[in-house]
Amino acid sequence: MHAWPVHDAKARFSEFLEACLTEGPQMVTRRGAEAAVLVPVQQWRLLQAAARPSLKELLLADGARGDLLVPQRGQARRRAVAAFR
Repeated sequence: MHAWPVHDAKARFSEFLEACLTEGPQMVTRRGAEAAVLVPVQQWRLLQAAARPSLKELLLADGARGDLLVPQRGQARRRAVAAFR
């Protein structure tokens, strides 16, 4: 992965973009520290899909559906209550 200082990436954006599309992800550095990565859109979509499922996908997944554990009625003990006089 090639690293581009932010001022070079801004000044030569067309070249920066073309390098991303032909060579793959390109790193942007700010003051020598890694700041961002430009990736092709196809790779970004794959990364997004692999990262985590959406709420809709979670709710529609087979694993999300399960039997509710509802206690049976009549199993609870009742405590004795003294009558009022």
